Amino acid sequence: MREVTGSGYVVAPQVVAVFSKYEGRITSIDVDVGQRVEAGQTIVTLEDESARLAVEQAKAEKVSAALVLEAKEIELEQVRLLFQRAETLAAKQQISTQDLEKAGTAHDTAINALAQARQNLVRSDILLQIAQERADALVVKAPIAGTITQLDAHVGDMVLARIDSVREHQKLLSITDTTTLVIDADVAETNIGGLRPGLPGEAVLDGIPDRPFAIEILKIAPVASLEKGTVTLRLALRDPPDGIRPNMAARIRIAQQAGDTSQ
Repeated sequence: MREVTGSGYVVAPQVVAVFSKYEGRITSIDVDVGQRVEAGQTIVTLEDESARLAVEQAKAEKVSAALVLEAKEIELEQVRLLFQRAETLAAKQQISTQDLEKAGTAHDTAINALAQARQNLVRSDILLQIAQERADALVVKAPIAGTITQLDAHVGDMVLARIDSVREHQKLLSITDTTTLVIDADVAETNIGGLRPGLPGEAVLDGIPDRPFAIEILKIAPVASLEKGTVTLRLALRDPPDGIRPNMAARIRIAQQAGDTSQ
């Protein structure tokens, strides 16, 4: 049995940089570095007066649209009764064809006006939803469960919208899922012939040297390092010690089974 050794670092594959969707001024920060958060938990709150006013305006426009719709419904009912009366009188030849056509045109116009009022109410509701979504988005929530590993936001800061913040590399904070840690370790490329996913091994952290723990090869990098002559292994952790953190240095060893070959 031959032993393959290597070294690397603890890695958190899922690290999320959090940005604000819209611009605003930070009024409160509800987390700190090292704090555990759950998905959906409020982490940062911003304020934007224009967003608040947009919601109030959209609410007022929806109320106005609803009142107009109600008025058009009443108007259509009145015109419909007049049109029915005109039809009855026309059948008795008590009004002219021109008066009947005029009543019919008024009826059609009222129907179209009601349809337009309904569309305006739908449109006002959509505009209110858009305005409310923007206002709600000023309360930034954690997209994943994890640990706050970097906090760049400060109360009073003016934050850009996400599209601009990403370009300027101005995130609010970073959340790391520390429950799915792995180790990325380099081994000499001469050992690659005897390695395969699923092969078990052992790792020890430089920071916690008295707590070795089991590992297992998840995958092998498809290319070797030209500069170092090594291949990177991604390793799953089995019952790692308490206190393990991303970026900790690790040493690994993997025992090749009988029948495995390496040059």
